Amino acid sequence: MFFLVVCLLLSAAIPSIARAEANDRIHQIERFIQEQHDLSKIPGLSVVIVEKGKTVYQKGFGYADVKTKSEVTPDTLFEIGSTTKAFTALAILQLEQKGQLKRTDDVRTYIPWLELKYNGEPQTITIDQLMHHTSGIASNTIVKIPASKADNALELTVRTLVDQPLNRKPGSSFEYATINYDVLGYVIERVTKQPFDMYIKQHVLDPIGMKDSYVGLHQLQSEVIATGYKLGFMKEQAYTAPVYRGNIPAGYIISNSNDIAKWLHLQLGHISTSEMDQHLIQKSHEPDLSVEPFDQNTHYAAGWGVQHGSGQTYLLHAGENPTFSSYFILKPDEQVGVAILANMKTSYTTAIGQGVMDIWEGREVAYRHADSYQQLDQILTYILAAIAAIGVLLLFLSVRVISMTIRKQRIYRPFNLKRALWINLHTLFVTIVILLLIKAPKMLLGGVTWGFIKVWAPTSVTALFYSILALSAIYYIYILFLVLTRKSK
Repeated sequence: MFFLVVCLLLSAAIPSIARAEANDRIHQIERFIQEQHDLSKIPGLSVVIVEKGKTVYQKGFGYADVKTKSEVTPDTLFEIGSTTKAFTALAILQLEQKGQLKRTDDVRTYIPWLELKYNGEPQTITIDQLMHHTSGIASNTIVKIPASKADNALELTVRTLVDQPLNRKPGSSFEYATINYDVLGYVIERVTKQPFDMYIKQHVLDPIGMKDSYVGLHQLQSEVIATGYKLGFMKEQAYTAPVYRGNIPAGYIISNSNDIAKWLHLQLGHISTSEMDQHLIQKSHEPDLSVEPFDQNTHYAAGWGVQHGSGQTYLLHAGENPTFSSYFILKPDEQVGVAILANMKTSYTTAIGQGVMDIWEGREVAYRHADSYQQLDQILTYILAAIAAIGVLLLFLSVRVISMTIRKQRIYRPFNLKRALWINLHTLFVTIVILLLIKAPKMLLGGVTWGFIKVWAPTSVTALFYSILALSAIYYIYILFLVLTRKSK
């Protein structure tokens, strides 16, 4: 009898203990997120955790719009960046399951004009290689993706690859190139005779109940999308990025934490439809083991990184657009998934997502994270302050010398060979500075342009470009007047 009473008491106490442990984890997660939110300067975050078919945690942090103080809610929409790729890859697998394509097919079967070369020789690139980023297409092809709202923007994007040489032999190794998935998106259009965005909406999003998600800004029918921000001068700066409709298959699904929870449930086997059964989902999680891992113990699958280690498997992917970022991480064996959505481009989103998973699993978490853009922005802010001080001084001296010239306190010198030489030397110096400034991204960053930097980098980088141009002009004018005039006696 005593033993029976003890068992009953224990059975009654266990749920309470489990709830207490879960509550403790939630409090620890919220403290962690709040600290990272403050450090990162991210205006707004949306966080969702799912476990064993249930949404066990969902909360917004900060603002969807800083100016209006609109708070992030589960309904707040975000661009999800490259976590879009898993949706596009799943559509490819759907079409293969229906017998409409094969992943072993040459991409030219569907896009005949897309003949790409390696070392001058035409290459066969398969659908599978595009999906696993082993096509040989270079990562810097993102620079040439055109800003466009046109209906044929996807074709325009894919056509930028024509006459661009491959960076490596197809199938030989991994190189992440976002445009691989734009090519897949265009294949989907050619096979289905339907716009990519419509196909994804009808055959991927709607069937699992993601009714408040959109495939590109042009589909958007809601005003609850968060304002996008960039870092600049050590704080958030609202920025309206160009529209890249031709890059939608690689990075421009728009969603909220309510709908992303459904996506995580699908991946973990708790949602299934006739078009997306669990066999198809499992196939999307199979990594390409034919090449070396792209990160420690991590191979690429169908829009997911698959990390194996210590007997554990995680599915993960980050997403970054000019003013948004996301991170999804799943542990299928434990039926746990975490998603982070943010309205700023930052690697803190990944660090927060990984940290939340660590805390949920009872591991220690690193509270300090270094974001390269944040560090760059901080350094440039100080440099710009120094340039501004020098610029103000030079401007004052230039105005002073020009004013003295107007008041006849300085007079023009006779022009001679010596002064011509001085002017030519300074002209050459300023010209070299400006040319180096213009060419610097291509020389140092593998073909990147200032136009690309303006969109993707902190605003302080663009400010540096214009401040050096302005300083060069002021310096040149000041030197010109010094050389050509002298104080009157």
